Amino acid sequence: MPVAIITGASKGLGRALAEALAGRGWDLVLDARTAEVLKETAAALAGHGSRVTALPGDVTDPAHRSELVAAAWKLGGVDLLVNNASALGAEPLARLEGLPLDGLRRALEVNVVAALGLVQEALPLLRASEAGTVIAVSSDAAAEAYETWGGYGASKAALDHLTAVLGEEEPRLRVWAVDPGDMATDLYAAAVPDDRDPRPEPASVVPAFLRLLDERPVSGRYEAPSLLEGR
Repeated sequence: MPVAIITGASKGLGRALAEALAGRGWDLVLDARTAEVLKETAAALAGHGSRVTALPGDVTDPAHRSELVAAAWKLGGVDLLVNNASALGAEPLARLEGLPLDGLRRALEVNVVAALGLVQEALPLLRASEAGTVIAVSSDAAAEAYETWGGYGASKAALDHLTAVLGEEEPRLRVWAVDPGDMATDLYAAAVPDDRDPRPEPASVVPAFLRLLDERPVSGRYEAPSLLEGR
């Protein structure tokens, strides 16, 4: 069975993607900071018959990243790594003039440094896979200038660039930065708590990720809405 590591997998997009992969017979290594929620998610996903290893922890911890890759190796390797865990840098979001620098450092550490660290840890197993794949969950804030989204957007733009370079350096892998579009997630609610406009559930964009895995286009940046529309 193929094996995936998914960070930030206890809820939202991470959980929705994990559930879809479990339904396809994938074995999973899941990470999140909240142990109890992650345990509940793992138990639900195991109902599909997949082997699920749930490891609570912080992706900025090198020992935790090593633990995730070691768990995947025990399941057979790493065929897919999804860097989904994210930090906003400020909750709610703030204009750059008031953005806490410690918050910006946290966003960069989680969204960029830890993501690259996990890729580095998993690379030998990804290279050994017949279909080694890395997905970095991006944001339209990485490409567009939105007021108050500067810190988060800068971290996602940096992640996009690292992902693009990785795709050049690792031509045997598929390396995709994927902008899922607007979603109803806890992350968005924390970012803009006063916004009550309805947004799609994370599960609604999962078919875009599955299309990438099925069709395996060239490494690059993709937008889920465009994939869902068939472009």
